[in-house]
Amino acid sequence: MDLWYTEFQTPNVGITCKTKKTYHTEKTEFQELALIETEQFGKMLVLDGTVQTTIEDEFVYHEMISHVPLFTHKNPKKVLVIGGGDGGAIREIIKHPSVEKAVLCEIDGRVIEVSKEYLPEISCALSDKRVEVLVADGIKYVQENKGEFDVIMVDSTDPVGPAVGLFAVDFYKAIYEALKEDGIFVAQTESPFFHKELIKSVYKDVSSIFPITRLYTCAIPTYPSGFWSFTMGSKKYDPLDTDISNIPELDTKYYCPQIHKAVFALPKFAADLVK
Repeated sequence: MDLWYTEFQTPNVGITCKTKKTYHTEKTEFQELALIETEQFGKMLVLDGTVQTTIEDEFVYHEMISHVPLFTHKNPKKVLVIGGGDGGAIREIIKHPSVEKAVLCEIDGRVIEVSKEYLPEISCALSDKRVEVLVADGIKYVQENKGEFDVIMVDSTDPVGPAVGLFAVDFYKAIYEALKEDGIFVAQTESPFFHKELIKSVYKDVSSIFPITRLYTCAIPTYPSGFWSFTMGSKKYDPLDTDISNIPELDTKYYCPQIHKAVFALPKFAADLVK
C-alpha cells in the first residue's frame, strides 16, 4: 500500500508527497516534529504538519535568505539567525570570509538535534568554530543584545504557535536596535499568492522602522504556491545599489550575482501589495 503525506497549505489547497519511510516523530515542548523520506523531495522536515525543508529544494530558501542581505552589506562580520534550527542558513553564512561569528538562536532544541542526526547535508556547519548555537527565545535574545549585529535573519516557521511573535512590529523594533548603525534585517514572509495580507502588514511595519525596505521573491517547490517572499529592512544599504561585479562566485545552486537584483523585480500583483 502506498503511503502519502499531505500538507494543507490553505483550507482549499494541499501538497501531497508519496513517502518511503518515517525516520522520526515526536511532540517537543513547542510543536509536533516529524522527519520523513519522500519519493520526490528526499528527506523532509515537518513541524506542526507544515513542510520546513527538504533535501531536494532546501538550497533555494537557505541561499536566498542568506546571500542577498550578506552581499548587500559592505562588510558583514557578526550575523544572527533567529529560528533556522536545521542549520541551512548558517551553512550559507559561513561561506562568507568576512563573517567572524554567526549565532543561531533556535527556541526548540529538538529541531537542532533531529536535523543534526537526519539532515547532515543541511546542518553540517553547526559545529564550525565561528558558529555559536543557542537554544533560546529569539525575541528575548534580540532585546538583550543591542547594537551587536551586522545582519539578522529571521528564519521562522509560519506565523502560528511559537513563531507568532516573530511577525510583530515590536519585534522588528527590537531587531532595529540589535543591529549596528549600518545593519540589515531579512525575514521570510510567505507566499504572495496565499498570504497577501501578511505581506502587506509586515512591509508596512518594517518600512515604518527602517529607511530602506524591499520585498524580493524566489521559487521554492515545496512551499505554498511554490512562490515565496522575503522582506528586507536596511539602515543604510539598498540592495538595488549593490555592485554585482564585486560579488564573487560561491558554491551555490540558486543564488548568483545576476540574480541579486533580479529578485527585486516583482510581478505587478506582488509589487501592488507593497505600494
